[in-house]
Amino acid sequence: MFRALVMEKAGEGPATARLAELDETALPAGDVTVAVSHSTLNYKDGLCLSGNGGGLVRAWPHVPGIDLAGVVETSDDPRYAPGDRVVLTGWRVGEVHWGGYAQKARVKADWLVPLPEGLTARQAMAVGTAGFTAMLAVMALEDHGLTPDRGEVLVTGAAGGVGSVAVALLAHLGYQVAAVTGRPETETYLRDLGASRIVPRADLAETVKRPLESETWAGCVDAVGGAMLARVLGQMKYGASVAAVGLAGGAALPATVVPFLLRGVNLLGIDSVMQPFANRQRAWARIARDLPMDRLEAMIRPATLSDLPALGAAILKGEVQGRVVVDVNA
Repeated sequence: MFRALVMEKAGEGPATARLAELDETALPAGDVTVAVSHSTLNYKDGLCLSGNGGGLVRAWPHVPGIDLAGVVETSDDPRYAPGDRVVLTGWRVGEVHWGGYAQKARVKADWLVPLPEGLTARQAMAVGTAGFTAMLAVMALEDHGLTPDRGEVLVTGAAGGVGSVAVALLAHLGYQVAAVTGRPETETYLRDLGASRIVPRADLAETVKRPLESETWAGCVDAVGGAMLARVLGQMKYGASVAAVGLAGGAALPATVVPFLLRGVNLLGIDSVMQPFANRQRAWARIARDLPMDRLEAMIRPATLSDLPALGAAILKGEVQGRVVVDVNA
């Protein structure tokens, strides 16, 4: 038997969450059974925990949790053996496949990544999909020529999960980081993570008035999208890149092609869900090497399975700062 947070839905009514004791026979098919120790909370998790599953959950009952870390319990795949420490993000786990809000998970071996040495399961879940996405964004910017001597790097939605890790990573790598936030009370938090400048959200909230503005940013990790992304594109330096990781401000992009044509600006789409294994390994190795653990610790908000329904609602309202780490055994 194992404990899990189960979402149930009857008829046309809303889905509800309850803590339940389940038998291992309830687990879905898979190659590897993982004894989960920690999970986390991302925006997608908030959607899955909502009354309609956020349009992501298709079958009930369901165990959410798009991230998990733990130890292999049994394996039918030669790549993993009992006792191996592993981490899982993406692959629509927690959406269409049972996820990490449980003490056990059964998954495909292809979805797992060995946990790098020096990184605990708790730290891996402080990173989670949000931090993994931030690392992918930084790697993409570097692959397209970003170096610390190019100038300031902008991070939008900086107090959120992706933004927090992006600020800490970039600052640790020697970049000057300008952090965008609409919550003045997060300024100290962001400066402690390494931001050298705080940009009020209102400064970038206006719609585009001119296709090109002054060349200001050497790079950008954008978690907002919408009108803010359109505005930022016109402020990028020649040949600079924006890594697009989210759409908190909307999916539409009310922009022109002028920044791409006259300044050679690059808009880089960052996908963390279907990322190939080799790049996953590369990203997790970089996280273990380049993310300062003291700054990661400062982002952590501990939680238990029973806390998740309320936290899921809070993250959808933009009320969660930093990274929630869920101890599934607490």
